Amino acid sequence: MEYDYNPFILFGSNGKIISLNAEAQFLLGVAKVSELFELASNYSNITYGFKTTFLDLEFGRYKFFGLTVGYETEDEIGIKLYQTPSFKINKPKPTGELTNIYTLVDLCISTNSINSKIKFFKEFDPTIPEILINSNEFIKLMNKIYACFLENEEVITKIYFRVGEHIKFEDKKYSLFSIEVEAPHTNQKALDTLKIFAEKASFFIEIKKAISVNIPMILS
Repeated sequence: MEYDYNPFILFGSNGKIISLNAEAQFLLGVAKVSELFELASNYSNITYGFKTTFLDLEFGRYKFFGLTVGYETEDEIGIKLYQTPSFKINKPKPTGELTNIYTLVDLCISTNSINSKIKFFKEFDPTIPEILINSNEFIKLMNKIYACFLENEEVITKIYFRVGEHIKFEDKKYSLFSIEVEAPHTNQKALDTLKIFAEKASFFIEIKKAISVNIPMILS
């Protein structure tokens, strides 16, 4: 939950925050605690349990297509908001070979750890299946991402499923997952090179605190 792409906040009955994930911390830069608590209260179930509602919400640069509210006691209530993908797709369906994404990412980490003092940490959701992807272009992309973080002592790579999100190619929907690389310091020159390559190679990246590659699960 800590590294979920979608903000999650747990409130006490008095409206004060008990806990929240990393993405919710960013959201609180543009949304008031009272607004989010009011949302949780208004869209909660009448009885104990969880309730999901689909609606359009916007807070600054954040856009959401739904939320889930749940509580099991009268003392705590949680809310999770589902982000609308921030990129638009008007490109043809990607092509490539059926590939194990974990193998490719491990290969890139191994390559970038050679003769480097950087400690590479991994947090992988193990449920991503083999997908259709251009392996050569993907490896080039990941190496350019890691090049953005060479000035750091530690780099974290995460692979996770993007709950409730999809992308459409040729009128068919595909689920999405993300590969996220994060470290405190970013090399701007390398970042500019990455942006140009990602655009030419038709990869969909997001650059916030971390750099994320958003990949469709095309299985055949």
